[in-house]
Amino acid sequence: MVTETSTRPAGAIQRATIRDVAARAGVSVTTASRALNGTGRMSEETRLRVQQVAKDLDYRPNSMARGLVQQRSFTLGLLTDDTYGRFTLPVAAGLSSAMTDRGVSVFLSAGEKEPKRMQLNLRAMEEKRVDGLVITGKRIDRCLPVDVSSLGMPVVYVYSECPDGGIGFVPDDFNAAKMATEHLIKLGRRKIAHITGMSTFKAAHLRKAGWHAALEEHGLAPFGEALFDNWTEAHGYAAAFQLFDAAADRPDAIFCGNDQIARGVVDAFAQLGIKVPDDVAIVGFDNWEVFAKATRPPLTTVDMGLTCLGKSAGLALLDMIEGKPIEAGLRQLPCRLVVRQSCGGEASE
Repeated sequence: MVTETSTRPAGAIQRATIRDVAARAGVSVTTASRALNGTGRMSEETRLRVQQVAKDLDYRPNSMARGLVQQRSFTLGLLTDDTYGRFTLPVAAGLSSAMTDRGVSVFLSAGEKEPKRMQLNLRAMEEKRVDGLVITGKRIDRCLPVDVSSLGMPVVYVYSECPDGGIGFVPDDFNAAKMATEHLIKLGRRKIAHITGMSTFKAAHLRKAGWHAALEEHGLAPFGEALFDNWTEAHGYAAAFQLFDAAADRPDAIFCGNDQIARGVVDAFAQLGIKVPDDVAIVGFDNWEVFAKATRPPLTTVDMGLTCLGKSAGLALLDMIEGKPIEAGLRQLPCRLVVRQSCGGEASE
């Protein structure tokens, strides 16, 4: 008697196939495939039943075979100069989460902002035959030094300058700053100063404009001029002394252009004997939890929604890949205020 011997290693997990899904759902293999790909004509009940069976069986389509059939790699590229990952990692997380259920993977390439290096990274994306490309960076008013005009694939920009005719996603800095300032006003603060980053950054001017607009709408004057400098704790620390050391009039609140600046302000106040939030309320920007949660007291701050930016960009890119019409232009997505103890309001987390 001849016994058939399996070549599968002992203990190996046998994945469900499209035939398993079809058999369990009581449909043909063709119908099962179309139900999972969102194509073909069938009742909604049948489509949902097949999708539920695939989920129950933890069915994962063979991406290589699917790619050959549909002439796609089912891979997106993410190109950035943010080697530290402060902005790119949340964007990448949102992009990946949006792609997981669609069987699409993300190929990340990060490098310094040097044209030759960036061009090599871009070439690596092309060699991977990615279906589309997301370009992201460290500021909304600069684009990576690469030419994508001849790529022959869809491109979306996230937290980066969006060229004319392109499709981009950025946080709504103006309205986020306005929201943060209005929160301080609702808490009874009337003398609100603004310490922010470098004046060469578009985001710094948008945040200043939002601060100014909120005060103007409530009939309040800005407490002095906005203080521009580096996006650092050292700037926040020095600016706090500038505002408070031997000053006759002092602010009762400070809206900071980022969390690092806010952390520097809090450190200066600890030395000056100024209590936060009793004497001065503080709100930051970014919701960089390394700084925001470690600040004492924990920092109220604006969350830019970078994960949502990545997700929105990914979904738009998929539509472009599938040939759906997408209107060109820059999308400014809303931010949210995360309330902690530094403003004196009721904490939201």
